[in-house]
Amino acid sequence: MQKLRIQGPTRLQGTIPISGAKNAALPVLAACLLADSEVELHNVPAVQDIRTMLRLLEHLGVENERLGDAVILRPTGCANPDEAPYDLVKTMRASVLVLGPLLARRGHARVSLPGGCAIGVRPIDLHLTALEALGAEVTIEHGYVEARGRLRGCRHRFLNPTVGGTENLLMAASMAQGTTVLENCAREPEIIDLARLLTAMGAVIEGAGESTITIEGQDRLGGANHTIIPDRIQDGTYLIGAALTRGDVTVEGARSADLAPLLEKLDEIGAQVDVSKDRIRVRNEGPLKPRGMITEPFPGFPTDLQAQYMTLMTQAEGVSTVSETVFENRFQHVPELVRMGADIRIDGTYARIHGPSELSGTSVMATDLRASACLVLAGLVARGETLVHRIYHLDRGYERMESKLQMLGACVERIN
Repeated sequence: MQKLRIQGPTRLQGTIPISGAKNAALPVLAACLLADSEVELHNVPAVQDIRTMLRLLEHLGVENERLGDAVILRPTGCANPDEAPYDLVKTMRASVLVLGPLLARRGHARVSLPGGCAIGVRPIDLHLTALEALGAEVTIEHGYVEARGRLRGCRHRFLNPTVGGTENLLMAASMAQGTTVLENCAREPEIIDLARLLTAMGAVIEGAGESTITIEGQDRLGGANHTIIPDRIQDGTYLIGAALTRGDVTVEGARSADLAPLLEKLDEIGAQVDVSKDRIRVRNEGPLKPRGMITEPFPGFPTDLQAQYMTLMTQAEGVSTVSETVFENRFQHVPELVRMGADIRIDGTYARIHGPSELSGTSVMATDLRASACLVLAGLVARGETLVHRIYHLDRGYERMESKLQMLGACVERIN
């Protein structure tokens, strides 16, 4: 099993390109099940979750060809299974995103209940209730969700904003009969990106990125050419690394509007933030001020940057409080940070961080994708050698992280 070895402390300095967004690419790939001709996608990240989704699509009858950062997807046109089996989806929660397009295009879908990071319950009942509102018959048995029926447009309000639920219904409604109005939708940039692809395929969608989305169902959707948006979570991770290590990092291709909550926090704690059209630069030379943070759905502070921000606050001069409101089990990285010397105390959904703490290198265990990234950041500022185990979590969402850190001057390597 592979791990990362990091020698710290180090200062990150330089410029790096950012990959396409995993969380945008996964629903976009699932949407290719709706197309009756070739779809060409660009800026597709080479991470494990994408490889898993491509294997699943191939099983479902969509061939793929990878050319650099592009992926060409072609429907085979022959009879294909409508089942996403456990063996293909057990490591990736996003596999549930094939449920909506499979049902809309083929009238039937059987999808294993998904896996992924153990950061909370994350039930898919909001997906299923919405599909039932569209006219689907849904059952859950033996660990599988089975849905069948002809979808018809409706008005549906999500009980809570759900990113995956909004994406699933956006795809399903694009080929439902009539008009669908979805209310209380999630507003993440990844949803807007999915709507851009669906529109290029021939869907009629209004309001993506707002709380109410209207979809006019179409009889068919064709091919398209589409470029995935940059990964705001990768962007944020490296920018936090700049502030943490008193470095100077520029990320190319970044979109500042997608990172506004983080950039505001970095400015508040004393880092210098420079934004231009296609890049963001963060510099820090002095002490960091403590600032609290609450995770919220977009446009609030993203839960996927909570662990990284907590590592940053271990080096701030004072006490800060981090509140996690999205996932109930997303403080699993805290014991590992404490082993490295951090002073963090948990009280329910709150974590109180006392800084600055002198971190020391040791062996740590990643528990999920974003926890992996926070431990790598901690290793950059820690004294001595840090070994981050279970980096298969990291590989699910970060493309060649060790290579990009090496470009910034870090002493980090992947070892067996």
